[in-house]
Amino acid sequence: MSFLGIDLGTGSLKVAIVDENGREQAAASVAYALETPHPGWAEISAQTWWRALCEAAGRLPAGLRREVQAIGFSGQMHGVVLIDADGEAVRPAMLWPDTRALSLLDQWPEPQSNPVAPGMAGPLLRWIVQNEPQSARKTRWALQPKDWLRVALGGVVATDPSDACATALADPAGVWDQALLERLELPHEWFAPLAPSYAAGGTLSPEAAQELGLRAGIVLAIGAADTPCAALGSGLARDGDALLTTGTGGQIVVLAEHAPQAVRGLHRYRAASDHWYRMAAMQNVGVALERVRGWLSYEWADAYRDAFGDASGSLAGNVSDGAPGDSTTAISSAAAGLTFLPYLTGERTPWLNPAARGGWLGLALDHTRGTMMRAAFEGVAFSLRAGLDAIRASGATVTTLKLAGGGSVDARWRQLLADALNVELHAVDCPNAAPRGAAILGGLASGHWHASDLVALAPGATRVAGPQGDAALAERYARFLDLYGRVESWFGETPLR
Repeated sequence: MSFLGIDLGTGSLKVAIVDENGREQAAASVAYALETPHPGWAEISAQTWWRALCEAAGRLPAGLRREVQAIGFSGQMHGVVLIDADGEAVRPAMLWPDTRALSLLDQWPEPQSNPVAPGMAGPLLRWIVQNEPQSARKTRWALQPKDWLRVALGGVVATDPSDACATALADPAGVWDQALLERLELPHEWFAPLAPSYAAGGTLSPEAAQELGLRAGIVLAIGAADTPCAALGSGLARDGDALLTTGTGGQIVVLAEHAPQAVRGLHRYRAASDHWYRMAAMQNVGVALERVRGWLSYEWADAYRDAFGDASGSLAGNVSDGAPGDSTTAISSAAAGLTFLPYLTGERTPWLNPAARGGWLGLALDHTRGTMMRAAFEGVAFSLRAGLDAIRASGATVTTLKLAGGGSVDARWRQLLADALNVELHAVDCPNAAPRGAAILGGLASGHWHASDLVALAPGATRVAGPQGDAALAERYARFLDLYGRVESWFGETPLR
């Protein structure tokens, strides 16, 4: 007996099969690229997702696929897929990095229980109504990405509170705000009924089963957004458990038994279980580092070497002409006067400024690719620290973070994160937390597991780094905050308040 989890991410689709004890048996992923037909747009064809799912499923052992009893879903938050009455996509899906609806945010009344960003479903749908009436006329349902995928596999039209509450169209508990829909002139009938993340949401159709090499008729869970799925898959089950995920963006999640108070710059959403969570959401982690790597013409191994020193502790040759020694100290010293703001797509926590932008300040003739890359790593780490500081200011005590995400594997990067965030980091012994969480939802939906089993299903976690009290790094963090404060007004837009 096994369960399949599907994680429909921003840059890739991942699948994982877990056994009846929650242990991962196999996993696969397929990457894809976003489309930017106009500046500030972020779209993708839903068929790209379907092809990625078929390819990823085909990489799983056929024998394991035949044993799958249920499927759970995890999906990138905030974006939206419009489908017609026949279930066909009306237009490409619009995704969270999209900023085309930036000018429409003042149509949301204040105060809002969660920050409103232009890439959320609400602003994007308002933009559709105003700018693509032909698309609006064809639309029957406005679905979250993971809900589109479940429907494509034969499941019911529905969504869960963890996704609904992140659309900027529902209350914090995930219930659609009918008055707000009327205010924004969005048809009520576009929005799917609500069901718990762990509820059954239909069964796999024969056509989809044949495409994926699975048995027809197995249970499809409703599923949840990717952040709460990653939290579930990483073992967050008790009040105060905390997780750092680093992928395209970054999230710091703290589980809460009851609804947290609203705090500017922070999100409070429903979890995949019956919990809530407080979240700092930073848009520019992997996306910023990947772009810098490309600008500097680096392969990843060389980028890490030149930014941190090689694995043996020897100094990277193009950073300094000095003798080999303490690479971290030497490279940090070389980059001490250089600051990188990573806000290439604006920023959410803590600044709430979609117009924020990035770049290096303090470049000198003796700086190299290595020092620029090091400054980029530090800038991303500092942006995560700014988000964590907002959580700490809200009253949460966070000294330990579980660590998940594809961008958090290198030991040198983990140590920088521990120093910058001033936390102990415990890597979850589960390389695919979000699809594992989705698979657990499948097990819950099929009745194999129950809510009381979630603590026991938590994977192991290994301490991988702790803060070393780097005073120089703390000074550079203060410089980073000061620099952002000085240039914020230069970006040309007033931050969201």
